[in-house]
Amino acid sequence: MNLKTILTLPLVFLVRIYQYVLSPLMPATCRYQPTCSHYMVDALRKHGPLKGSWLGTKRILRCHPWGGSGYDPVP
Repeated sequence: MNLKTILTLPLVFLVRIYQYVLSPLMPATCRYQPTCSHYMVDALRKHGPLKGSWLGTKRILRCHPWGGSGYDPVP
């Protein structure tokens, strides 16, 4: 395992905890496909911990009633 993977795994683990523990308790409100949490995992795996976190955070900030919607894959 390289350093990028070692640093990415704990972040993916935290998102997975959110997906399996907290997300089922809340209504589905994400306006995008894939959902913001799946987008974050994809971004982390594709771009690593720094850029992946940045892309995921930007996506979460765009996910509001006045923001966009639809299919928005990780670049």
